[in-house]
Amino acid sequence: MTIATLLVANRGEIACRIFRTCRDLGITTVAVYSDADADALHVREADLAVRLPGAAPADTYLRGDLVVAAARAAGADAVHPGYGFLSENAAFAAAVQDAGLVWVGPPVKAIELMASKTRAKELMAGAGVPLLAPVDPATAGEDDLPLLLKAAAGGGGRGMRIVRELDALPGEVLAAAAEAASAFGDGEVFAEPYVERGRHVEVQVMADAHDTVWALGTRDCSLQRRHQKVIEEAPAPGLDDALRTRLHEAAVAAARAVGYRGAGTVEFLVSADGRPYFLEMNTRLQVEHPVTEAVFGLDLVALQLRAAEGEPLPSPEPPQPSGHAVEARLYAEDPARDWQPQTGALLTLEVPEGPGLRLDTGYTGGDTIGVHYDPMIAKVIAHAPTRTEAVRLLARALERARIHGPVTNRELLVRSLRHPDFAAARLDTGFYDRHLADLTAPGAGRDPATAALAATLAEAVGGAEAGRGVVAGRPTRPGGPAPARFGAWRNVPSQPQRKRYRSEPDGTEHEVAYRTPRTGVPEPYETPGTRVLTATPDHVTLEVGGVTRRFAITVHADRVHVDATDASYTFTALPRFTDPATHAAPGSLLAPMPGTVVRLAEDLAAGVTVEAGQPLIWLEAMKMEHRILAPASGTLTALHAAPGHQVEVGALLAVVQEGPAATTPVPVPVPEETA
Repeated sequence: MTIATLLVANRGEIACRIFRTCRDLGITTVAVYSDADADALHVREADLAVRLPGAAPADTYLRGDLVVAAARAAGADAVHPGYGFLSENAAFAAAVQDAGLVWVGPPVKAIELMASKTRAKELMAGAGVPLLAPVDPATAGEDDLPLLLKAAAGGGGRGMRIVRELDALPGEVLAAAAEAASAFGDGEVFAEPYVERGRHVEVQVMADAHDTVWALGTRDCSLQRRHQKVIEEAPAPGLDDALRTRLHEAAVAAARAVGYRGAGTVEFLVSADGRPYFLEMNTRLQVEHPVTEAVFGLDLVALQLRAAEGEPLPSPEPPQPSGHAVEARLYAEDPARDWQPQTGALLTLEVPEGPGLRLDTGYTGGDTIGVHYDPMIAKVIAHAPTRTEAVRLLARALERARIHGPVTNRELLVRSLRHPDFAAARLDTGFYDRHLADLTAPGAGRDPATAALAATLAEAVGGAEAGRGVVAGRPTRPGGPAPARFGAWRNVPSQPQRKRYRSEPDGTEHEVAYRTPRTGVPEPYETPGTRVLTATPDHVTLEVGGVTRRFAITVHADRVHVDATDASYTFTALPRFTDPATHAAPGSLLAPMPGTVVRLAEDLAAGVTVEAGQPLIWLEAMKMEHRILAPASGTLTALHAAPGHQVEVGALLAVVQEGPAATTPVPVPVPEETA
């Protein structure tokens, strides 16, 4: 059957990615969207769109019945699940086919066999694929530690926990089961040995209905936070030919064992001594598929559609790989604050274009990053003849990108790509556990003080031009006199004007002094070695220590974004005097982000005694669960949260009074994320 109209049962970046291939193939596209996504990019790019009433995933993108009904209403003849949501749900795949629609994915039986990680391991053992022996948590001993708990029906790090102490095992099993049940509707968890300093290596497979299975090389996905991938590359560096061959053969054996068809990924853990162990098979397209596409010169989505139409793969053997590709996931999150997700308006998103660079995204400048879904903004991919060239190209593209809005992990990505361990391909899943503090520390080579100076000069020029009836070189009051302005040139010496900024997100304050001389061009005051070459409201060029540096300045309300050639800075312009109303009461627990209160500590109520660090409130935001901890030992004097409540960032959740007579403000801790 030839596919004419395709519905993508997903959202964001992956929906846009699939639509791109459909446009190239002449296939009509259908989007589904929740109320929160009504103006999302994937909706704007689709030919047709169908609303799924509600905002939460459980009410929208996880409702298979509504998605099938949407496909019928739009006249679609096929459904592509993307990744996440219902992409590995066998019942949904069956429902799509029962409705007479083409399922762009593997057979239902293959999904069922691989849906449970415990059953998949049994099947792989029978096929001769190497794997880690499971450990029964009920009988585990000290010799079995450390253990890794995993959700049998899950993925994406949900329900996953590392246990290093035997006493903690029962509680962690219960917590993992509760999270798995909430995320996947299945609370089954299992345990296996945790391999220290293991590498996460996977093999992309592609199969058709004519007994052809391709193993499309390896990918290394070892750089992870909370068991979720951050940087991926192909091919996986540093593997010898024997190990690479063994991984390819094991992946093909896994695919053949379940009668696979379409795109899938077989994931392995490779120990420090080079032994591979089967982890799971993802019966869908992976987030990191672009690096394989770049190296092999393929469109995996086009091949998925071809396989779904019953066509054979183009040849019995896959094409030869060429070069190296690296992908970085750009997230709206603050790595320095325990990877806390961020929300808000994405004001600007501009990533350099050019040979070897690719951007996959579900956002454009002006869109809003909400609380209901994963905080990934985009994937940036670089392809070059060698690994060194690809890594360098990607780091520079990220460094030069203009990203204005919520805090992102952009600087962490750049530093990771340039870290000596990454450059030398010394990769393992503990990379961020060891290096996060250094990677998020105030960076050498950054110069926020000079960036704040550029912001100040741009504002001063803008104010002066507005006063003369000119903004950005254009008259604003043609024919009328220019009103006088405070702060312009004076005929007598005067004290310098001052401007204060706060760096985001670290909170460092900068005070800049400047004067406006007879020339009308503001100049820094008491800043030796710095000279203003040009200054407009949007661009400032400075000579600093004999080196010319250029800055682009963008202002959004009280936020000022300064993009230099080697770094980007975000400032909040501070008023001359602090508003006392902005101070929270001592001991106040404020919501660190918009979200939903999912549960409270047992018997939590006003008047109870709490201990410092005790989890009091659980918030769910952006597919992650966050614990709000007691800031100090004392009495809970107020509780404003209840399960099911939607809260905005900064909302007062509770108040803890430290001791019987607290008189000093209590700092609110950064919430600890449990996902």
